Amino acid sequence: MSPSPLISAAELHDLFEMGRGPVVLDVRFELHTGSDRAGYEAGHIPNAQFVDLDTELAGVPGSDGRHPLPDTETFVAAMRGAGVSDDSSVVVYDAGPATAAARAWWLLRYNGHRDVRVLDGGLAQWTAAGFPIGTEPSIVAAGSFTARPPLARVLEVDDVLEFAQHNVLIDARAAERFRGEVEPVDPVAGHIPGAVNRPTTENVDSDGRFLAPEVLDGAFGGLVPTGKDVAVYCGSGVTAAHQILALELLGIDAALYPGSWSGWITDPTRPRA
Repeated sequence: MSPSPLISAAELHDLFEMGRGPVVLDVRFELHTGSDRAGYEAGHIPNAQFVDLDTELAGVPGSDGRHPLPDTETFVAAMRGAGVSDDSSVVVYDAGPATAAARAWWLLRYNGHRDVRVLDGGLAQWTAAGFPIGTEPSIVAAGSFTARPPLARVLEVDDVLEFAQHNVLIDARAAERFRGEVEPVDPVAGHIPGAVNRPTTENVDSDGRFLAPEVLDGAFGGLVPTGKDVAVYCGSGVTAAHQILALELLGIDAALYPGSWSGWITDPTRPRA
C-alpha cells in the first residue's frame, strides 16, 4: 500500500526532533483575499517557506479560469526558491483544512515529485499541540527541483462533457453553488451538466482533519461506482485538489479539470446546468 499523503502534527514534530525535518511549505490562502503572506509573517512553522498560491501555484487568470495551472518554469522556480530538490521530502500546510495545501501537493505530484505530504489539520493542529511557531524569515539554500513525468492526471476541457456522460465528474463546491442558488465568486451560477456534487467541507472533521478512510469510503461509495473513472472540478481548480486528496486516501486515482467552473463559463457556448 502506498504511504499516506497525510502527516500529523506530532509526526512532523518528531521528524524535526530527530533532525530529519523535511522541506516545509506554507501555502496559506483565503478565497476572497488571496494568498496570506501576512499570516505567514505573523507566525509559521519554524523554517517553513511561504509559497504564493496566486502567483507561484497558478497562472494568469483568463480563459482557463481564475487559477489556471502555472507554467512549468514558474512552478520549478518557486520550488527551487523554497529549497525543494528532487530528493527532498516535502510537507505542505495551510491554516487548517488543507484546501490550499492540497493544491501544492497536487502540483508537486503533477510535476513528478513523489515524496510530498499534507499536514493534516494544518497550522491549527500544530499550534493546538503546543509546538513552536517562528516569526523570523527562514533562509534556505536554493533547491535543484526538476519537473519529471506526472504522477497526477488532468481532464482536458474538450473531454469534460463526454467524460461526465460515461464516468463520474465531481463538483467539489458547496451544494448551494452547485445548484446555482448563489454564486459569490464567479459571474455565472450553475454547474457542468452531468456532474454530481460532493463539497470538500464534508471531507474533514470539525478540527479540519480528514475523516477516517472508512468514513470517507461510506460517503463516496454512492458517488463512485466500481469501474468508473473519476475527475473533479471546483470553482477554479484549487479546492478540487482537496477532493482528489480525499479520494487518494481511498486508493482512487482521480483527475483534475484545472479550469473548473470559472474556466468553463468563459465560453458562452458551453452548456450549463
